[in-house]
Amino acid sequence: MTRRVDVSVVTSGHDVADARLHRLVAALHRRGLSVEVLGLGDPSGAPAGAPTRTRPRPGLAGRAALAARYALAARGRVLLTLDPDSLVAARVVGAVRRRPVVADVHEDYGRLVQDRDWSVGLLGVLGRLLVGAADRSAGTAALTLVSDEHVPPRRARRRMVLRNEADLRLVGAPAEPDPQPRACYVGDVRPSRGLFAMLDAVAAAPGWTLDVVGPVREADRPAVEKRCRAADLAGRVRWHGRRPPHEAWALVAGAWAGLALLDDTPAFRDALPSKVYEYLATGIVPVVTDLPRQRALIEEVGAGAVVANAAEAAAVLRSWAADPSSWQRARVATLAWSAAREDAGTAYDRAAEAVEEVLRRG
Repeated sequence: MTRRVDVSVVTSGHDVADARLHRLVAALHRRGLSVEVLGLGDPSGAPAGAPTRTRPRPGLAGRAALAARYALAARGRVLLTLDPDSLVAARVVGAVRRRPVVADVHEDYGRLVQDRDWSVGLLGVLGRLLVGAADRSAGTAALTLVSDEHVPPRRARRRMVLRNEADLRLVGAPAEPDPQPRACYVGDVRPSRGLFAMLDAVAAAPGWTLDVVGPVREADRPAVEKRCRAADLAGRVRWHGRRPPHEAWALVAGAWAGLALLDDTPAFRDALPSKVYEYLATGIVPVVTDLPRQRALIEEVGAGAVVANAAEAAAVLRSWAADPSSWQRARVATLAWSAAREDAGTAYDRAAEAVEEVLRRG
């Protein structure tokens, strides 16, 4: 731990198994930069080759304190932050210690706060104040990476769009499909992201099983366990918890369908989840809810299904099981679209090059 550290990746809100974090660290390593990670969760899920310090996930009040602690403990000559709390803390510490900050803005945090069940009363006011401070900090950072065109801040010293597209070096090449139909989901697991919709869809599609890779909130566990004990679903869902990208995609390799049944909320209205890109890259045919960006991508690919609800998703799954050739045609189109695109990993290489430039300039 005495080696010089070029970049400290700092987050008080993201698990070290986070896929975007892994893509960024892998790209920085390809540039020959040394990286440390300060985040949450099990350090065994951290990117390979990056010394890692973790803490258990704090409550809302504890996040700000942890963000400050991590910003002070970071040894990197550049601080790369992944969430609003860490960004604000790093901008303060970076100003005092003369360390440049790179802001990686994963989502439109202003809209995300509106989706959270805690965003009422005083907590809601504090959340909005934090988002405002983070937007201002991102606008003045040495480099600001945003996950999509619509993600704030719109104006920054140097703003680069870095979409959550797949990097085959982390998710692996397409695998041979399973002989029996199987659906999968990879990512954070909560009702607004389609937790109960996908359970209901699989329950209404006999012969299908489901693999879920991602953490389930404690508050949702009793309802999930009750739903999975029901006769129409018992024994058909496998829960794998949070895994680093290479393990997550190895678990779902060979699945027929990838689910992204997001609710129509302010945060998701213009979102295009990384899992949809990753389904396409690995030959898993996506089934998505009818949100503008998801629909546009499915129409561009010419394969997959756009559905309004769990019942429509179940109908799609049943049709593919009844006529596997229709699913096979969708898979071929998915693979053709993915193969024709520029390797998205190069976008992360360009971002790493920009971080290196920040490092050179100091």
